[in-house]
Amino acid sequence: MRMLKIVSSMALAAVIGTGVTILAPTEANSAVLELKTFSQGNLGTVYVNPYDVSPLTAVINRGGKYIEDVHVRVIAKKGGVDVKYDVSRGALLNHDGVPVFGLYANYTNKVEVTYSHKGKKQKEIYKIQTAPIAGIVRDGRFGNFPDRKVKKVAKGFEDRLYFINHTVESSHRPLQWLGGSGAAQWNDYTENFIVDTTGAIRWYLDYKHFYDRSERNIDKGGMVMGVHQVANGDIVFAQAQKYFRYDLMGKKVFERKLPFGYVDASHETITMDNGHVLLRVAKYHYTLPNGKIVNTVRDHIIEVDETGKVVDEWALPQILGKNQFRKDLIMALDARAVCLNVDMNAHKIEVNDELPYGDVTSTGAGRNWAHVNSMEYDKQDDSIILSLRHQGIVKIGRDHKVKWILASPQGWTKDLQAKVLKPVDSKGKKIICEDDGSTCPGYVDDKGGFDWSWTQHTAWLSKRGDNTGSLKTLSVFDNGDGRGMEQPAMKKDKYSRAVEYVIDEKTMTVKQTWEFGKDRGFDWYSAVTSNVEYDTKSKTYHTTSANVNLLTPNATKAVVLEVDPKNNEIKFEMDVTTLDKAGITYRTLVIDPDVFKY
Repeated sequence: MRMLKIVSSMALAAVIGTGVTILAPTEANSAVLELKTFSQGNLGTVYVNPYDVSPLTAVINRGGKYIEDVHVRVIAKKGGVDVKYDVSRGALLNHDGVPVFGLYANYTNKVEVTYSHKGKKQKEIYKIQTAPIAGIVRDGRFGNFPDRKVKKVAKGFEDRLYFINHTVESSHRPLQWLGGSGAAQWNDYTENFIVDTTGAIRWYLDYKHFYDRSERNIDKGGMVMGVHQVANGDIVFAQAQKYFRYDLMGKKVFERKLPFGYVDASHETITMDNGHVLLRVAKYHYTLPNGKIVNTVRDHIIEVDETGKVVDEWALPQILGKNQFRKDLIMALDARAVCLNVDMNAHKIEVNDELPYGDVTSTGAGRNWAHVNSMEYDKQDDSIILSLRHQGIVKIGRDHKVKWILASPQGWTKDLQAKVLKPVDSKGKKIICEDDGSTCPGYVDDKGGFDWSWTQHTAWLSKRGDNTGSLKTLSVFDNGDGRGMEQPAMKKDKYSRAVEYVIDEKTMTVKQTWEFGKDRGFDWYSAVTSNVEYDTKSKTYHTTSANVNLLTPNATKAVVLEVDPKNNEIKFEMDVTTLDKAGITYRTLVIDPDVFKY
């Protein structure tokens, strides 16, 4: 009997934060524990981390009640920011209660819930305890997410939320036994979290549910990348041999293996209006003209339907033909930073037929010749726009033919030379570039000026334009490595830009309509990763230079910004500083918390 009392006391202490009380069994039914619900308000129990994936979420059970007009406010700490949103009937039914998103870690959160029940409005405060963020110990130190330092928050931007997709360099690489084919060894885990405009963490994914640190489970290897928030608030992403869709509460919508014959999904996952998903993958067991069988590297796109079946494939080695051997930009790259697996001791990029196959920056299928790092779908003409880091930006139709190329013109074969867009100024007058076309006058003002993008990321259609008809507005993060097909005499002469182009597909011309970052110089230079995307609500470009200082002795950091393109006024700025030199941020994005209305 004494043992029962001890067990009952321990159980009661363990569940205070959840709102469930476990009572000692009666002598009449000693084999069964009696459950009794305990509610802080007039609803049901509180269930923290209900889906075991997002520890800073909770569900307040509705207790079988039909409630309406539900609004949630996670009350901020002193000096912090509230997270608030409406909850629809659909969201209420989907979680059988009120979804709570935006809690602080290791804290007794106060959550205000207002709702109507039987015509009567009610307001209640729920106290929700969360656990500390679980970090890891590696290289003699403990860490859990990079440091955040907010530098500016303009009026009207206080309630913004930012998703950060950050890679962590692994100190344990048993996948060396695979022998290097494809990109299998490109395998570090990621930290995925959301911060408010004070830098406080308000949500994160528990990486242990996705990543096997022993690297023996191939299906749980690789980096979580290509995160996007879709219209109903869910997030989609890819991770090596799988692709996923989850809601912000951590509820799984689907988790699917890549179709047979494809491997190494990373960088980008796009959800189309019809529910199909575009995935950037590689081809397993691809046969080269010489008969050798290889795994390709970052050069195939597949479209899968809502059941996971493949409905189309864009095989870039075949579509671009001999251009897979275009080496002009590859030879100009900084060998230390050609991918996320940064090699600080690299000195020179070799391009020859003697090189091994695998994740090697060189030319031809079976090597890292294209490095597709972003995709966009243009529903107006059923085409895809691809950022090939080592080649340029290319638009390809459903017929698998190249429509246009936004890249420096030298090196393309004769059949694709006609597809290279011609730069013009704001009045449509042709801009005269260098004889080889590699460099053009830098952008000065809205009267003219132009530069290509170099080793770019996130070549996405910008909602700053309507993108109907022949005119397409494209925003690009121009990293700037290999700018002008060369390395500058001084590395501090490098710079990155967020840039906007307007492409006229009818006249095959392109004009540069906005840029940001050039005047910041090397202090905003990122050799790899990074992003820029227009936000229609704030009418700003959200942009992140994601690995500033990577090629210096200083701590690597991501500089997260929101910029008004009308005058380049900065509305928000935050530094995200990593503990690991080569553990760098991949992308960031603005998260809409008002997604529980669906």
